This record gives sequence, structure tokens and C-alpha cells, in this order.
Amino acid sequence: MSADALPGIVAVVLVTAVTLAIGTLGLRVSRTTSDFFVASRSVHPRLNASAIGGEYLSAASFLGVAGLLLVGGADMLWYPVGWTAGYLVLLVLVAAPLRRSGAYTLPDFAQARLDSTTVRTACSLLVVGVGWLYLIPQFEGAGITLEASIGAPPWAGPVIVGSVVLLSVAAGGMRSITFVQAFQYWLKLTAILVPAMVLLGVWWGDGRPGAASSYDGWSVPVSGGGAIGLYTTYSLILATFLGTMGLPHVVVRFYTNPDGRAARRTTLAVLGLLGLFYVWPPVYAGLGRVYGDDLAAHGRSDVLVLDLPRLVLPGAAGDVLTGLVTAGAFAAFLSTASGLAIAVSGVLTQDVVAPLLGRRLPDTVASGVTPFRLSAVAAVVAPVGVSLLVPDEGIAESVTLAFAVAASTFCPLLVLGIWWHGLTDVGAVAGLAVGGLGSFGAAVITVVGSTPSGWAGALLAEPAAWSIPLAFVVMVGVSLLTTGRRPAHARRFLVRLHTPEALEVPRG
Repeated sequence: MSADALPGIVAVVLVTAVTLAIGTLGLRVSRTTSDFFVASRSVHPRLNASAIGGEYLSAASFLGVAGLLLVGGADMLWYPVGWTAGYLVLLVLVAAPLRRSGAYTLPDFAQARLDSTTVRTACSLLVVGVGWLYLIPQFEGAGITLEASIGAPPWAGPVIVGSVVLLSVAAGGMRSITFVQAFQYWLKLTAILVPAMVLLGVWWGDGRPGAASSYDGWSVPVSGGGAIGLYTTYSLILATFLGTMGLPHVVVRFYTNPDGRAARRTTLAVLGLLGLFYVWPPVYAGLGRVYGDDLAAHGRSDVLVLDLPRLVLPGAAGDVLTGLVTAGAFAAFLSTASGLAIAVSGVLTQDVVAPLLGRRLPDTVASGVTPFRLSAVAAVVAPVGVSLLVPDEGIAESVTLAFAVAASTFCPLLVLGIWWHGLTDVGAVAGLAVGGLGSFGAAVITVVGSTPSGWAGALLAEPAAWSIPLAFVVMVGVSLLTTGRRPAHARRFLVRLHTPEALEVPRG
């Protein structure tokens, strides 16, 4: 073992130990099935906001944004802007009504709203698909981090992170993961903020205020590529703005709030926490233009955050900062992967594993947790295997494809299901099929590396601009053609979604 690898090894071991310790403690307070799925709907908004920040700030946020900005410049700022602004859309349109629905998962909401097992099955398939699509870059990012920081083989990161996530999720479910993710948010913020402040101080006293080299359009958004570049930018904006509400690990968090008001307070706090974090990746990108320009030239932009401390500050101080950012990156993979594993496990438990075992998920951990743990194995092992087989893709770009699929499926379902009584089960299935097949097919073609050039390549790489409107149009159009299939309880259900819990709503 080389001396350069020691800080990374120490960081990984410490983060892993703390994660498992907190997860194990959660087992002591997880007594019911509700604890495992939604922490008994009793998480305070401040704690929930920290946990959401922890699971939302993924590999794409911690490593990918700085790398994109290093290569693409200010055009790439749309990534953090869109990922943050998505919570504003969520706050206005979805957060409180979704919590008032009383559902555990997105398929639960769909069935309660449309009274259709077919829609539920379609939503379950999409939750698993989006979750796995989002998990793959987390495991790939773990491989990149461990390879760059401690010289581990590429397979080590996915295997280690997958194992730790599986142990922590299976130990205590949502209740324990809530505390783990809240801790990991503040660790990630510290890990990216403290080194950035130190490196800025070194740069300020170094007499190197300008970049070592420059690229045309780096500092000013130019949407390079003419019409194709403009399309790509707007499609990215739509995917990130509207995809947040459809991410299964984000949506399930709002079911852990006590009520709709708490859900809104949680969302508002998340906006502040994300804004505080996203100030710093552009700092790394700017410093990378001064000290680490060769990283972009050699295709190593994704490791900028990890390599920059030693490039700016050689010696023991650089080693300490490297250990800190490695800890933050490792926490990013663990927290996001844990949230996704919880969301996918919940759906697999209710719709696949429990029915196969002939169980109805009784409300005790002793008899209801086995299906959950079996589901957790499937939720983690499958994307780990894919991440070891598929070629490496840009982390942020891969995550954006998951946003595009979520925006093209669950966004129309949630918006229309919450705000329009005319939605029917046939319309919902048609819209989910069109949006899901279109965006997911484009995502698969892009991930396997078969994307053509020109407009065809742009439409596949960034499908949101055509798949989202198409899904909305199909969902509305087919619903208008099948008005006889509107659920009898639709208007009453919408009243329930939009009525504050403090008011008594007659039932029946």
C-alpha cells in the first residue's frame, strides 16, 4: 500500500463504519413494517430535509458537476440549477397533496387515485427501472473514486458500496436510513466546503488569478452546436426541472412527513440545503482550470474534486484534504444508493416478493421484514452487476437520463392525478407507456454507447423535450376518449388531497 492511498483508505473505512453503526442502531427503533417503509410517518421536517439532501446529492452532484463545468463551462450550470429548481416545482404542485394521499409508494398512489391494478403494475415496473437506472452511475462513481484515491480495481467500488448499502438498508429500513442520510448530507457539505475554502486561500496567495488555458465559450453560456445545442439545453432543463418529482427515492421521503404542511416545510428547507451545497462545485471547476487543466485533456474530469487538493497543495495538507473529499464522495454514493434501494425494495416487497411468499405484510418487523430484506438484495445486486458490465458513462449525463425517464412518466401521472379529475386508468397507462418506452429506450441506447450523430443523437441523448409533452398529450387525449372509466371517487379523492389536515373532511 502506497502512502498516497492511506488518506483514502482511512476515509472509506471511517465512513463505512459510521454508516453501519447508525444503520444498526436503527434496528433497535424499527418495530413495525411502517418503520421499515416510511419511518411511521413521524420524521421532523428539519431531519427529513437533511436526509433528502443526503440522498439527493449523488455522485453526479459531488463529482460530476465539477467535471462537467471543467470541460463545458457555464453551459453546464444548468445541471445544478435544474436539480435544485426541481424542488420548487415539487413544492408548488406535488409535496403536500402527495403526502395527504396516505400512500406508501408511487404505485400505491396510482392505485388509490385510479383504482386500477394495471396502472399499479406499470408504475411498479417504472419505479424499478428508474431506480436501477439511477443506481448504476452511483456504483460506477464508487469505482472511479476508489480507483483514483486508493488504486483499487474498478470492480471494488461497486461491490463495496453495494455491500454496505445492502447491510444498512436491511438492518433498519427507512427509519435507520433517515439518520444515516442526514449525517451524510452534513459530511458531504463539510467535505466539499472546507477543502474549497483552503484551496481558494492557496490560489489567492499564489499569484495565479487566471486560468492556465482557456476554451472558447467556457465562461459565457453559448449553447454550442447551433439549433442542436439549443435543443439539448432546453431538453436538459425540462428533464431536471420536472424529473425530481418522479424520482422514487425522493417521492417516498414525503410519505415520512407527519402531514402535508410538514411536507411543504421539508421541501422549502431542502431548497436551502441544496443551494448551499451547489455553490461549491463551480469553485472546484474554476480552480481546475488553473491547476488541473490536464485532467480534462486526458478524459479525467470526473476525478477533479478528488485530485485537485494534491495538485494545489502537495504534501501532508493535500493528503488530509484528499481524505476529506474522498469521504464526502463515498458518502454521496452510499446515501443516494441507500435511498434508491429503499424505494425499489418497497415496491418489490409489496408487488413481487410478498405475493410470491403468500404474505400480506403484517405490521410487525418479526413477520414482515423478510420480504423487505429479500427485495433489498434484488434492488442492489442487479444494478451492481450492470455497473460492472456496461462501459463507463459520464456520471452526470447518466443521472440526467434517469431524470428524463422520471419526468416523462411520473411527472404527467402526478400532475394530472393531483390536479385533474378527468384522468382515467386507460389514459394513465397509455401515457406511461409512450413516455416510458420513448425515454427509457433512448436511455438504453445512450448507455450502451450506440448513439448516432446529429439530430438523431441529440434526440436520443436528451429525450425529455419530446417525451414529456408526448406523454402529457397522450394521457390527456386518451382520458378524454374514455370518460366512462373515470373513477367514481375521483372528485372526492382530489378534495382530500387539497384539504389541509386541520379541516375535517366527511368520508363516504
